[in-house]
Amino acid sequence: MPGEDPREAARTVAGTLESFLFLPELPARGPGADMTGRTAGLLAELYARVEPSGWRLGDRPGRDTRRARSYLSADLDALEEFTQGYAGALKVAAVGPWTLAASLERRNGEAMLGDPGACRDLAASLAEGLRGHLADVRRRVPGARVVLQLDEPSLPAVLTGRVPTASGYRTHRAVDRGVVEEALRGVLREGAGEDPAVVHCCAPGVPFGLLRRAGAAAVSFDFRLLTERDDDALGEAVEAGTGLLAGVVPGAGAGEGALSDPAGTVGGVRSLWRRLGLAPGSLAESVTVTPSCGLAGASPAYARAALAHCVRAARSLANDPE
Repeated sequence: MPGEDPREAARTVAGTLESFLFLPELPARGPGADMTGRTAGLLAELYARVEPSGWRLGDRPGRDTRRARSYLSADLDALEEFTQGYAGALKVAAVGPWTLAASLERRNGEAMLGDPGACRDLAASLAEGLRGHLADVRRRVPGARVVLQLDEPSLPAVLTGRVPTASGYRTHRAVDRGVVEEALRGVLREGAGEDPAVVHCCAPGVPFGLLRRAGAAAVSFDFRLLTERDDDALGEAVEAGTGLLAGVVPGAGAGEGALSDPAGTVGGVRSLWRRLGLAPGSLAESVTVTPSCGLAGASPAYARAALAHCVRAARSLANDPE
């Protein structure tokens, strides 16, 4: 979400959405509120600090770790304040193990992705940290059904060997799909426990089948990036009961005029369903309407309007699936 005020962000989420609330992230506050720093602050027995090149592992928790944890604590305080009596789904996001491995540097400045042992340690640390984080959320919002979302925008690049090294002159070798799947499965299982989990990937080439096999109850993606090559994997995922969080509402860069036609916003989803030969009645059960990616780059007014538009578009999809 845009802005730097966690109370305002929590108020907007709780006051705009009818269900499926989420814990806002406010990266405009700077290091520690950004995607990587926020998740680094959750790690168990691993610590990171900010360097000119990005986040790097350190020997002990320093001011950057304390700042990340302080921001998260303020976000949770605000969420608790504005969700009194709430009973429903509540999504909590963190960076997944492979995007984190591609973003977090070892002490030599190279990404953790280049060291298989470091990747295993990172996944275990993330799972333990998430377990405690989600337990805290459950205590603060006791009526909520917590949904863990792992953000994995770098996953296609990890699988295809397109993550650059520190020099920029070469790339890290592709990680075996079985290794990727196993690590994701472990983090989803150990981090979320019995709660459902979502994996979000806003890059082209989302590996729907791999994520389904790893245990994701749903996959979140930018609908505009789909191609017909994704049809088979999408159809198999839906038939297997995997939910789709379809990012059809522009996250930023669009005026509020883009939010004037809720039925038109989900027209592509209806077309996809017809192309896949799926029953129209399953749309409302299988699809959640979301922004295409985060709203941090939008204005506060647009962010509020986009969330409200998601609600209207979802209602249109449920009322008129054909």
